[in-house]
Amino acid sequence: MQNKIIFEQPLNERMRNLLRLEHLFDLIAFRLHETISKWDYRNILESLLEINELLSRSDFKTELIKELERHSSMLTALETNPAVDQTRLKKIKSEICELSVELRNSSYQPGNALKEDELVTSFKQRTNISGGTCNFDLPRFHYWLNQATIKKQQDLDNWSKDIDPIKKSTYLALDMIRNSSNPINEKAESGFYQQPIESNLPCQLIRVALPSASRYYPEISGGKHRFTIRFMEETSTKNRPAQTANDVDFELHCCIL
Repeated sequence: MQNKIIFEQPLNERMRNLLRLEHLFDLIAFRLHETISKWDYRNILESLLEINELLSRSDFKTELIKELERHSSMLTALETNPAVDQTRLKKIKSEICELSVELRNSSYQPGNALKEDELVTSFKQRTNISGGTCNFDLPRFHYWLNQATIKKQQDLDNWSKDIDPIKKSTYLALDMIRNSSNPINEKAESGFYQQPIESNLPCQLIRVALPSASRYYPEISGGKHRFTIRFMEETSTKNRPAQTANDVDFELHCCIL
């Protein structure tokens, strides 16, 4: 979707967690570049701790297994459809199967490497204090930041390897969900749009695409029975945005997989 801005709104808690995890994994990927700095290492560790916090709030591993199982069932139903690329379908089913086996392993506890590391624990304890991770508060962490790049990279790999199946499963699930709908061109009259949600086709994710030069942005809200979109205009960051009185053409994706 070149030259477009995509706005997404999850319609259930599982989708909210998946999108938040993806956001954190993307932040880490952005920081992992060839000229990675001490500040990048700090941000990566902060993101890893946020991922751990998100995973510990609920039994997300079980929720992810359920999501993958649901996708596998959907793909099985497509095995007799001649219009479907069967080679790609089998490849995705194989990936789902491999990830499900890893997640179901009773010994697999994502995030344990972080929880059991003393350096990470001391860093985490200071993150709730404003400026609490500066060098005089955490001389040990300051010392670690000044170690050789290969040493820091090895530690990052050790801290993150047990959440790799979560990462792969998250990206796979979201990719399938996002590609489960065909875009529809819609119009929001006076900046307002509403659509009921069919009970037999529960929508998981709303995606709204607008030209990158658009004067508007959508505020999306939804529940079990309907979702609404209000297109807002912002004249200045100092002022409260307001719903536009103009009609707005946009591209709508209602992802139901």
